[in-house]
Amino acid sequence: MPVLNPGGRDFAAMFDFECIGNLHIHTVHSDGKETVPQIAESAAKVGLDFIIINDHSYMADALPLQEEGFYGKLLVLVGSELGVRFHHYLAFDLKQRIAEHSLPPQKMIDEVQAQGGFGFLAHPFEKGMPFAEKSVAYTWNDLSVTGYQGICIWNFMSRWKERVRTILHGFFFLSFKTQLLKGPSRETLDFWDRQCRQRRMSVIGGSDAHGTDFKWGPLKLRPFTYEYLLNSITVHIFLKNRLPKALDEAKKEVYGALKEGRLFVAHDNLCRSKGFRFDFISNDGSDLYMGEEGEFREGSFVIEIPAEGEIRMVKDGAVVKKWRGREVMYEPKGKGVYRVEVYRRLFPFGWRPWIFSNPIYLR
Repeated sequence: MPVLNPGGRDFAAMFDFECIGNLHIHTVHSDGKETVPQIAESAAKVGLDFIIINDHSYMADALPLQEEGFYGKLLVLVGSELGVRFHHYLAFDLKQRIAEHSLPPQKMIDEVQAQGGFGFLAHPFEKGMPFAEKSVAYTWNDLSVTGYQGICIWNFMSRWKERVRTILHGFFFLSFKTQLLKGPSRETLDFWDRQCRQRRMSVIGGSDAHGTDFKWGPLKLRPFTYEYLLNSITVHIFLKNRLPKALDEAKKEVYGALKEGRLFVAHDNLCRSKGFRFDFISNDGSDLYMGEEGEFREGSFVIEIPAEGEIRMVKDGAVVKKWRGREVMYEPKGKGVYRVEVYRRLFPFGWRPWIFSNPIYLR
């Protein structure tokens, strides 16, 4: 696909390397159904570059850092999901398991920081499944907390199960699990947009893959395989160079991109999203990339998508422009937090949520 290049500058050269990963994965170390090597094999089949395991800390005996490493070309990292009934926190770059399960939410965030780690609020506005789970939701209730890196805006399993009210709903939404998946909730996006006006806030997405077997009377099936879920809600990070082959160096690069928000979130089962770009090219040559912040100056946003779709420019939480196509340029009229949403038309289901970028902050 040709690259828009105003003024002849190679604006994408700084972060040329796109790596695709899946976050929030559960294994046999907590309530998942497969081992890390088995899940790594599935991840390699769907073409991922890395995965990060987030087993429930309260179910695990230890943080299995010994399972980190390269499985062929696939990088596997180990994080944790903290919290029990409420305040689930996706923690990364931990040095050891946080064993205490009843920590207040702020204390939990502080404990992660004390280890040099960082984290994201997981499914903070989850609704729960009416059928089978009686709408039990693992929400984040104390939004006054500080020190967290960002939020997970799009969790596949949380969004899928919200609509399942009966066994018939279950079979219907299972039959069209890709086509009818809802995007990030309005509540989640509004919270994120409000926070971004005050500070940079990175967002991620995740599969919440368990590989769980569903039982209903004599019926037993596995509605979501790991192979399917690992290609559902993915994160695409951008690096200056190829992913290093040394574990410590690769970990530093991946975690650096997550912390900086140098990524976008996508539903790759809907359509492959590799090749999406969202950059700001200023007239004086000081360019900005997803997750970056700078002073407002004259210039243009450059947006490219790998397949036909509807591109929506969002400024400070409000859609200010829509286009249909694959390449657009947009000149911002003033300061603001700018991000991009992309929707893919799927007959007969209409416009389906596909890509959500991290913002570019023009202060």
